Amino acid sequence: MPTVLRPLLRGVTYTRILHLWVTALPFSIWIFIYPTAPWAPALVLIPLGLIPAVRRGEGIQARLLLASDERESEFSEEPSATWRDRWRTVLWLAVRMGLAMMTTVATTWLPVLTYGSADMAMGHTAKGVPWLEEASPHWAYALLVPVFLVLLYATMVGLGELITAAARRLLGPSPAERLAALEVRTEQLLERTRIARELHDSIGHALTIAVVQAGAARAADDPAFTDRALEAIEETGRTALEDLDRVLGILREPERPVSSRPTLVDADRLLESARASGVKLDAEVTGPLDTVPGPVSREGYRILQESLTNALRHAGPVPVRARVCVADGTLLLEIRNPLAEGVSGPGRGSGLRGIRERAALLGGRARTGPDEGDWRVRVELPLG
Repeated sequence: MPTVLRPLLRGVTYTRILHLWVTALPFSIWIFIYPTAPWAPALVLIPLGLIPAVRRGEGIQARLLLASDERESEFSEEPSATWRDRWRTVLWLAVRMGLAMMTTVATTWLPVLTYGSADMAMGHTAKGVPWLEEASPHWAYALLVPVFLVLLYATMVGLGELITAAARRLLGPSPAERLAALEVRTEQLLERTRIARELHDSIGHALTIAVVQAGAARAADDPAFTDRALEAIEETGRTALEDLDRVLGILREPERPVSSRPTLVDADRLLESARASGVKLDAEVTGPLDTVPGPVSREGYRILQESLTNALRHAGPVPVRARVCVADGTLLLEIRNPLAEGVSGPGRGSGLRGIRERAALLGGRARTGPDEGDWRVRVELPLG
């Protein structure tokens, strides 16, 4: 089908005409009853448009009838919050009524004129058809048939596009609504990033320990050591499953509180898990961990977990020194491990980036890199 005729196959072409017909119906009835005062219904538009809820109703109608083939609506579906929005609604109602009356006249009389022209071309008189009823039949009236059909097509498509463009301009989101939508979108992206970090840190830690334990057990060829390794893998896997269930619960129920996430109070379990994997861990924990604010404590736990995971993953079961200190309004986390031979550090992938992002979000600082033959992760988080 030629491109110019494709709008005839789009359902939205006809829903736009329906949108205009619905508008014209009450005014047409009024004009039929009171033809001497056709302008009176226009006076209703001002008080009607100033009602905040009207804008919401108009936005919903526009989305359903004017842009039903679009995935994302460009129309606001919120009540008028400012006087500017209210007057935009008044103007929209006036534009809608004007275009509706034009559409009604065109879609009513153009088909009648088309039929009358065809009837006169076949030698009949067009009784009751304005402009044609007094004319004499003639074959030349057949030339008017395509003219009226083109005008009908142009009216249906053109006025539909025009009313949609006006709706986008007058019923589109206000700057405040656009800002609110942007903030919601930003929050969603931040939440997705946080969940991705949670999965990376928790599942990555569990898999790293499982791989290290399995390799050590196979190399040791000692039944007792193998039993201990399997026990450590089981415990780490169980913890990872709990974390996975919690994260999936957040995805299913976004309002679920985050209080169930592990904090630095649970650091002993994390340190024991690392020791069970074969790491010679020298841990120093000082200060009242239970006084650390929830967000700082939760992110501190994940930073410690990711640092231990990096040490296992990139350096193997090497001696690790971990220091957790709460003092002077600051949480200090420092993890050091010898650099493996021929390795400059544990990479610079999403793990280290996640550590820096967590620290930055809390107003802290994170430093990672080689230091005196060790790989060092040092993070300072303010408690205020």
